[in-house]
Amino acid sequence: MNISIASSVAGKQEMPLVLRMESLFMHRKEKVVVIMGATGTGKTKLAIDLAKHLEPAEIVNSDKMQVYKGLDITTNKVTEQECDGVPHHLLGTIDNPNYNFNANDFCRHATSAIDSIIQRDGLPIIAGGSNSCIDALVNHHTEFKLKYECCFLWVDVSLPVLHSSLQTRVDRMIEAGQVNEVREFFDPRADYTRGIRRAIGVPEFHDFLKAEASEADERTKKKLLEAAIARIKINNCTLANRQLQKIHRLYGLWKRSMHRLDATEAFLNRRCEDAWHDRVLAKSLIILHKFLYEDKKTHVHAGIVSPKDVIAAVSAPPVAMAATR
Repeated sequence: MNISIASSVAGKQEMPLVLRMESLFMHRKEKVVVIMGATGTGKTKLAIDLAKHLEPAEIVNSDKMQVYKGLDITTNKVTEQECDGVPHHLLGTIDNPNYNFNANDFCRHATSAIDSIIQRDGLPIIAGGSNSCIDALVNHHTEFKLKYECCFLWVDVSLPVLHSSLQTRVDRMIEAGQVNEVREFFDPRADYTRGIRRAIGVPEFHDFLKAEASEADERTKKKLLEAAIARIKINNCTLANRQLQKIHRLYGLWKRSMHRLDATEAFLNRRCEDAWHDRVLAKSLIILHKFLYEDKKTHVHAGIVSPKDVIAAVSAPPVAMAATR
């Protein structure tokens, strides 16, 4: 490694502080798993499945809309039941709905959460759709780069299949009570460029809720509601396209440590758990076993999956597949 010289004291060469720090951390970087993918590809499900196999593991949410309290249906926040006992960080922690949580905020909170997980001898798993936050943390946060080594799992679904799934997901969210949820946050003077109201599924209902507040006729309200739902579906598909473009750009930077997992078949055969288990979960466990054990000098988290565990996971009966997130 070429090292520039900062100064010379008593005939001895001294490395710059940053390079000395890099040398200090170079041989004992901690391991972090990062799960990426467009919205609705199953990132949350995979994170929880892996956390249960790689116990003790904890999940750090990287969706900048899910960090806010409230609008759980609209932001597609994982439920306590779906968490299945796996600890989550940065999930519903921001009280102020008007605060603009950004990539810098994420870096600060995420590094704190990751440090605490490591101190408890756990494996941090970062999962979420805000790729700008992951980009900022991994590529631009000096402390993180010095202390941690990442393995990136990219859950991918072919766009036609994903678009169809996203539209169906919107219908499920409406049935689950999304309109009532957004109604509680409605303010005719709201700024939809700030805070949690930036989330897809909030501004789209503005015209409908405004008409409802003004006691418009039923036909008008029905028409506006249908238009709002249609816009949400379109905007979710547009978001997925943008996220995928960003992931492709990041893949150019992380080719050696980024692994694509094709979950398309699992979406086409939702009643068949084998597709998810074999093509996504089992493959992920094999990838992570190599990542976590390839350097024997690296700190090994207690309870991390062993080769025997990997074989057992590949052959074990699949777990029921919840609604994909």
